[in-house]
Amino acid sequence: MPLPFLTADRDFDEAADELALPFDDRGRWRRPYRPGPWRVALAALVLLLASYVLVAAVLVALTGSRSAALVCFGGSVLVILCALRLLRMGVWVSARGLRRVGFLSTSTASWEQVVAVRTVQQPVRWLGLPRTVQGQALILVRKGRAADSVPPLLTSHNSDFLARPEAFDRAADAVEVWADEYRRD
Repeated sequence: MPLPFLTADRDFDEAADELALPFDDRGRWRRPYRPGPWRVALAALVLLLASYVLVAAVLVALTGSRSAALVCFGGSVLVILCALRLLRMGVWVSARGLRRVGFLSTSTASWEQVVAVRTVQQPVRWLGLPRTVQGQALILVRKGRAADSVPPLLTSHNSDFLARPEAFDRAADAVEVWADEYRRD
């Protein structure tokens, strides 16, 4: 008899897990999908780098150079903040609108500004690098803006959905459902 609560082999990507519970506060910002393995792995590597910088700060402090130790400690705090920002990147939804969180910027569109959210087939960037491949993108069309002037919300080849087409389809459907539910014509 398998014990699914003790093993890691059960299916964590069931659609039932993605639905909001009835007592959840729909006014809170939430990501309608889980961060992908590429994003989590990159953040883990960045945190590993931060641990080495923290050890360097301790060693420098033990040698007597307090100012250099503070610089190393400040650098490690900056690296930790970068790792946390990497994990926070993505699309967030709430009853107030739709938010696209990037590494250096965040843009929010209220549901009154949203004309449509749709999935299109187009060239997309592979893991955010300049190389493009044919894939799917979730596009936000806002009032008074051209659709091609806004970067895609999600792509099938970004760090959350690379080699996980079912997860991309579920996430795109979830964002489209939020848009259909809250968008006012």
